[in-house]
Amino acid sequence: MEYKSAVRSQDTEVRIEFSKKPQWLKVKLPAGENFIKVKNLVSSHKLNTVCEDAMCPNIAECWGKGTCTFMILGDICTRHCSFCSVKSGRPQSIDEYEPMRVALTIKKMDVKYAVITCVNRDDLEDGGAYIFAKLINTNREINPQTRLEVLTSDFQGKFNSIKTVVESRPDVYAHNVETVPSLQDSVRSNSSWDVSINVLKIVKQIASQMKTKTGLQVGHGETTDELIESFKLIKDAGIDILTIGQYLQPTKKNRKVVRYYHPDEFKELEVRAREIGIPYVFSGPLVRSSYKAETVFKQSIVTDPSSCNDR
Repeated sequence: MEYKSAVRSQDTEVRIEFSKKPQWLKVKLPAGENFIKVKNLVSSHKLNTVCEDAMCPNIAECWGKGTCTFMILGDICTRHCSFCSVKSGRPQSIDEYEPMRVALTIKKMDVKYAVITCVNRDDLEDGGAYIFAKLINTNREINPQTRLEVLTSDFQGKFNSIKTVVESRPDVYAHNVETVPSLQDSVRSNSSWDVSINVLKIVKQIASQMKTKTGLQVGHGETTDELIESFKLIKDAGIDILTIGQYLQPTKKNRKVVRYYHPDEFKELEVRAREIGIPYVFSGPLVRSSYKAETVFKQSIVTDPSSCNDR
C-alpha cells in the first residue's frame, strides 16, 4: 500500500489519498446476538440511530455490547454537511412520543449510559431543544440510574435553546466543532467555529460544573499548526473533553479524505492537546464523539468527582 501525505499551504492544497484504507481502519462486519437484539429494538420502536445513519465504523463493537447512540428529531437534516451521510431536506413534523420510545428502549436494553444526538432542525424556532429536555426528563423518570450525554446541534447559537437543554441537567453536554476554523465553510453547512464554541461557553455560563465535550475529525486537509491552534481555542473555552478521530468518507457523494493519520500520530495529538491543558482527550483512528462515551465520562469523574452533576 502506497502512502503519500497531503501537502497544504496558505494558497494551495494538494489532495493525495491512500490507494485504499490502511490496515488499522479495518473493522469487523456487524453480527452476533446482541447486535441483532439492538437492531430489532431500534426497529420495533421506530427509532433512528446515528450509528446507522452516519455509517459509524464502530457499530459492530457498540451494538455487540448492547449500546448505541440515539438520534432524535427525525432522520432528515436541514443542513447538508460535506462529511455527513445523514439525509438532508425538509424534515417531518416533531414526534411528541419519541422521548418516551427512546426511554423505554433504554430500559429494555438496560443501558447505564446513553448518548442522545439529533439532526439539525433549523426549521424549528428552538431547534428541537424542547424535545431534548422532554427526553431527558422522561428518561430520568423511567431510568433514574441511567446517565445521559447529549450531542446537540448548534441551535443557531440561540441562548434560550441551549438553556432549555442545560436546565434539564444532562450529565454531559456535547457539541462538535468537527474541523479546524479554516475548513469550516467547506466541511460544515451553515455552521461556524465561533457559533459552535460559543454554544459550549454558554453551557458553562449556565452550569459551570456541567461537563462539556467537543470532537474534531482529522484528514480533511488541516495542518498540524491548525490543530494545535484549535486545541488552544478549545482549552480557552473551558471544554472538558475532546475527541479526535479519523474522517472516513461514508459515500462517494461525500467529501474525499485528504489523508489517513497513523495511530502514532493520534497518540501525539493526544499528548499535545493534554499539554495545552484540555483535561480529558480521547484520540484514535476510530474514535467518534460518542464512542466509549461512558468510559471517558467515568475517567473524568474519577479524577474530578466534585464535577459530577447532582441528579
